[in-house]
Amino acid sequence: MRILNLGAGGFIGSHLTERLLKEKHSVVAVDIHSDKIRELLNHCELTFIEGDIRHPDFQLDKLVKESDLVIDLIAHANPSIYVKSPLEVFRLNFNENLKIAEACVYHKKRLIQFSSCEVYGKTVASFFSDHLTDPEDSVFARFSEDHTNFILGPVKKHRWIYSAAKQLLERVLHAYGLEGQLNYTIIRPFNFIGPKIDYLPDENDGSPRVFSHFMEALLEQKPMKLVDGGAQRRCYTAIEDAIECTYRIIENHGGVCNCEIFNIGSPENEVSIRSLAKLMRKIYHNSYDVPNHTLPEIIEVSGDEFYGKGYEDSDRRIPDITKARTILGWEPECGLEKLLEITMKYYRDIYLENSN
Repeated sequence: MRILNLGAGGFIGSHLTERLLKEKHSVVAVDIHSDKIRELLNHCELTFIEGDIRHPDFQLDKLVKESDLVIDLIAHANPSIYVKSPLEVFRLNFNENLKIAEACVYHKKRLIQFSSCEVYGKTVASFFSDHLTDPEDSVFARFSEDHTNFILGPVKKHRWIYSAAKQLLERVLHAYGLEGQLNYTIIRPFNFIGPKIDYLPDENDGSPRVFSHFMEALLEQKPMKLVDGGAQRRCYTAIEDAIECTYRIIENHGGVCNCEIFNIGSPENEVSIRSLAKLMRKIYHNSYDVPNHTLPEIIEVSGDEFYGKGYEDSDRRIPDITKARTILGWEPECGLEKLLEITMKYYRDIYLENSN
C-alpha cells in the first residue's frame, strides 16, 4: 500500500514508519522534523515531507488523494502545552485533524486516527470513594472502548481541553461512519514508552512526559519531582508491543477494524508514578553503579507549580484490551521492569555519547 503517515517524525510515528517500510509498504512521511527517522531517510520506499499541516500551502488534499491509507498521529500530546496554550491544543488536535478526516471522507480513504486514553478522564473512585465498598477494586479503573463513560474535570481545569478535543474528534468520526461516509479505526494509546519517547528536558523547550523527567534527574543528579504526590497510576506499554497491535489494525484482515475503537495498552504493567520513580532509581543503581554518582532524592511538587495553574490529572486508568485480544489476537508481551531497562539504556547511551 501507499500509506500517508502524518506525524511520522514523532515517537510513535518513527517506530511505525520503520515497521511499515519493513513490511514493504510505500510510505509518505510528514512531520515538522525528521530527527527520529533520520536513519530511514534514504530508504527507497520512503518519501519524507517536512511540512506543517497548519501552513496554508500544505497540500493535504493531494497527499490524501494519492494514498491508499491515511494514518493521523498529529497532536499536541504534552501536559505543559495543555495548560499553557489550551487554544493551540484545541486548534491542532481538533480543527486541523478534522481537516484530515474530511479529506478522507471526500476521497473515500480509510483513516487510522490516533486518539488518547485521556478521553476517559477520571475514575468513579476518584470522587465517589466513600460510597464504594472497595475503591481500590480495579473494576472502577478499567476502561472499555464501547461502554465506559467519560468523566472530565471542570472547565477552569483547562488541562482537560486535550481530552475534550480528542473526544470530540472521535465523535465526529463516528458520525461520519454512521452515515457511511468514512471507514475509520480509532486507537487509544495507554502510555507507550520506549526508545525515542521524548527529547530529554534540557534538549527541548517543552516539558516531556514523566519517564524523561525521571531519566534526566537520574543522569544529572537532579531531584525526581512527583506531581501532586505521585499517587496517580498508569499502565506502561512497550512501543514494540504497541506497534505490533497497530500493524494488525493496518492489515485489517476481513475488515474487522472498520469503524472500531481499540485500546492499546498493558494492563499488567500498572504502577504509581511514585513507584515508577523508585523502580527507575533501583534499575539505575543496579545497572549503572557509577562511582561518586549519588541517586537523586524524590520530592513532591504541586501540579500548579510544575505545569501551571489549571492543571488536573486522571487518577488511574487500566485498559480493557478484550477487543484487541479477541479481534486481533494481540497480547502485550513486555513487562514493566524489562521495558524500563531497555528504555533507560537507550537514553543513557545517548547521554554518554553526547558527553564525550
